[in-house]
Amino acid sequence: MAKRRRLTPANPSFMDPAPEVKSALPPVGATMRAPIADVAREASSTAAITEMAETLRSAREGGRMVVSVPLEDIALDYLVRDRVGVPEEEQAALVDSIARRGQQTPVELVDLGEGAAPRYGLISGWRRVMALTELRRRDSAAFGEVLGLLRRPAEASQAYLAMIEENEIRVGLSYFERARIALKAVEQGAFEDLSSALSGLYENASRAKRSKIKSFTLVVQHLDGALRFPRAIGERLGLQLAQALEADPELSARLRTQVAEGDPADFEAEQTLIRAELTPPKPAKAKAETPAPKPNAPVHLRKQGAHQVLLEGRGVDAAFLADLEAWLQKRQG
Repeated sequence: MAKRRRLTPANPSFMDPAPEVKSALPPVGATMRAPIADVAREASSTAAITEMAETLRSAREGGRMVVSVPLEDIALDYLVRDRVGVPEEEQAALVDSIARRGQQTPVELVDLGEGAAPRYGLISGWRRVMALTELRRRDSAAFGEVLGLLRRPAEASQAYLAMIEENEIRVGLSYFERARIALKAVEQGAFEDLSSALSGLYENASRAKRSKIKSFTLVVQHLDGALRFPRAIGERLGLQLAQALEADPELSARLRTQVAEGDPADFEAEQTLIRAELTPPKPAKAKAETPAPKPNAPVHLRKQGAHQVLLEGRGVDAAFLADLEAWLQKRQG
């Protein structure tokens, strides 16, 4: 009978215990996420931020978003202004309004690009910028910036047109101001000539009105800078003045002298000086002279008695009698 071999008990330290499965894998639940979800979420957030940035950039550059610009970053002389002067009472009312209610309407600006100083050019809203400048002088902490819309005019002519349209809507421009800005736009190269400037800037005006503005350009050319109250010149007086300036080359110099020496305090006094130069002086009335007797008019003398004579005929008139009386007085000594 064969011997049975006795087996020894298993050695528990012979091999390392296998790791527990539950500790090797995270528990299935709310904290377990697939990597693709994180990637998708990050891509979506990035796309949303990019879209928002592009929307804001497009709105800003397209003039649909109001931006805040420091006053010192605005070039007031970017365009030649169409207003030759603003009444003090009107500007004071605007300053008071902005001081009480803030700037209600944004100005129009053009971005001149990085490195430009000032960075922005003013297209329209000159009076609002001047009012804010005055308020900043009084309180530098509260009124240091201007609310504006950025415009991108393709040409300088469009910028001038935007400026004129705003002023026409708000307060209206005088004939002198309309003519002046047309001339200045040509000088700045925005238009080739005066005719194209008038057609481009005042395309909605009738042909008759554009013709009157063109007539006022003569007044601007001769008297811009000399007149104290050019905005007050009405249509009728301005057309008379333009016609007179064209007919009389020396009238411009005389008017400049009259205004400088007269120093008118208001538009009425200035227009009185203008009308005086336009009205020709009345000729002095000549003194009536006693007509001399006709040399061929006969005078007949008839003796009526020892001491009486009779003079008769067409030559016996007042002048003849005056001469006869003077002769008798001289003869009698």
